[in-house]
Amino acid sequence: MNVKAEASDSRFDLLKWLLVAALVVVGVVGNQYFSSEPVFYRVLGLLVIAVLAAVVALQTAKGKAFWVLSKEARVEIRKVVWPTRQETTQTTLIVVAVVLVMALVLWGLDSLLGWLVSLIVG
Repeated sequence: MNVKAEASDSRFDLLKWLLVAALVVVGVVGNQYFSSEPVFYRVLGLLVIAVLAAVVALQTAKGKAFWVLSKEARVEIRKVVWPTRQETTQTTLIVVAVVLVMALVLWGLDSLLGWLVSLIVG
């Protein structure tokens, strides 16, 4: 893209972000204003406003970059090798055992220091 087109896009991006902010404000104020209405209708209205705000936000440069990032993140998540149930159980048990041992060590150290302080002070 040329410089003029990028500058034009950034100017429109500001307007788009202002529109997103206005939609959020309308959602918050509208939810408060219609507090006597059933919750279902208020939630439905908030969802519609949220979808509109998301669509407008995704039209900006940052919104497009966020969309690309989220798609790439999904691809990376598929590449992750998740641990088996047995590995997860063993790791959890090791963590619990280390926490218990450290708790006993700290309790013993606290008791020893408390006993030493009581000898000195009292």
